[in-house]
Amino acid sequence: MLVKTAEEMETLGREIGATLKGGEVIELIGDVGAGKTTFTRGLALGLGITSPITSPSFTISCRYPARGGLSLNHYDFYRLSNPGVVAMELAESISDPRAITVIEWGESIQDVLPKNHIIIRINYMPDAGRTVEISGYDYSTTEN
Repeated sequence: MLVKTAEEMETLGREIGATLKGGEVIELIGDVGAGKTTFTRGLALGLGITSPITSPSFTISCRYPARGGLSLNHYDFYRLSNPGVVAMELAESISDPRAITVIEWGESIQDVLPKNHIIIRINYMPDAGRTVEISGYDYSTTEN
C-alpha cells in the first residue's frame, strides 16, 4: 500500500494498534527515516497510549503501559550487532501474552524472533511517499 504522509503512516499504525490483543511481535524493516517510529507512534495511539513515543536508538528499549493491562515494548537494535544483555528482556517480552513487542533493526536477532511474527516493510520512494508491505497479519480484515 502507498502511504503519502507522516499522518497517513500514523493512522495506519493506529488502525493496526486498535486490533492488537497481546502476544504479537512486530518487526519493522526500513532505512533510517522510513517511518518506523512514526508507525509505532500510531500503533501506540491505537493501544490507548498517550505518552510521547520516541525511537529507542540510544536506550535500546522502552516500555509503555497500554489499554486493558497490555504493554507496548519497543526495541531498537540499530547500534547492536547482537542483543547481548537485552536478550533476556527481549525473550520475556516475546513470550508475554500481554505484551505487544515492536522491533526496529531486528537483523541481528532473527534467531530470537518467533516464526509467526508480523513483518512490516517500509520503503521510502522519493516524491511519492512510502510503500508499506505487511506480512503475517491480515490488515484487509480490520475495520477502517
